[in-house]
Amino acid sequence: MFSKRSPWQKEWMKLLKKEIELTEKKKLKKQSKLNSLLEDKVPPNLQDTLDKAFAKAFRLVFEKGTAVIEKTYNKNRMSQQFEIASYTHKVKQNRKSLKAFSKNAGRKGTGNLAFSGVSGIGLGVLGIGIPDIVLSVAVMLKSVYELSLSYGYDYNDEKEKLFILALIRAALTSEDFAACNAEVDSYILNGDFICQTDLAGSIENTSRLLSRELLYMKFLQGIPVVGAVGGAYDFIYTKQVLDYAKIKYYKRFLLDNKH
Repeated sequence: MFSKRSPWQKEWMKLLKKEIELTEKKKLKKQSKLNSLLEDKVPPNLQDTLDKAFAKAFRLVFEKGTAVIEKTYNKNRMSQQFEIASYTHKVKQNRKSLKAFSKNAGRKGTGNLAFSGVSGIGLGVLGIGIPDIVLSVAVMLKSVYELSLSYGYDYNDEKEKLFILALIRAALTSEDFAACNAEVDSYILNGDFICQTDLAGSIENTSRLLSRELLYMKFLQGIPVVGAVGGAYDFIYTKQVLDYAKIKYYKRFLLDNKH
């Protein structure tokens, strides 16, 4: 006779299925036809400009922007919600009490996605591309910050910042997905990364990857009116980060709370 699966096992199997689906989707992703059309039109120095712009944006948000971001949500209330959910699960130990964490996390980011889409399109219409980077990075990080609070993790911790940057790299790349995903899982399973680096190095790595992945869209966003198409990708990329982060944070939470 097969033993009945525990609530944890049921959630774990459900999570693994989502993880496999995401991995397969990454394997099937092809280069955009729009990227191919723009390939010969992008200035040769644009990628270096984007490298520096993304790095500056991440440093700015980490050093000065987090306090501003925290004014846009009630951090104490979110922490209290996590504590209440933790106590409820400790008492009930059923699937409903365990799913409460992912259900609460699942609500996060909707407003951020809407804002990223509206602001990206609006700035694209005006032909504003590179100046939009600080805003798009801030919204991306805000989405992950709210998610981390839902699972009781402190995004102000330096290692957590490294984890968040690793999440962003894995979420937005197709070419290097296997390696970037392995880095994320290494931290989840072992508490350390395969390739050790400090925050400055991780910011540089993330910025290089983002400038490569978003090169054509940021170029397009800098052209008035038609830039709205490039700006719309702020929504797409933020959603990619959020969808990936939801899976990985829940995976980490389940492993940290295995019974």
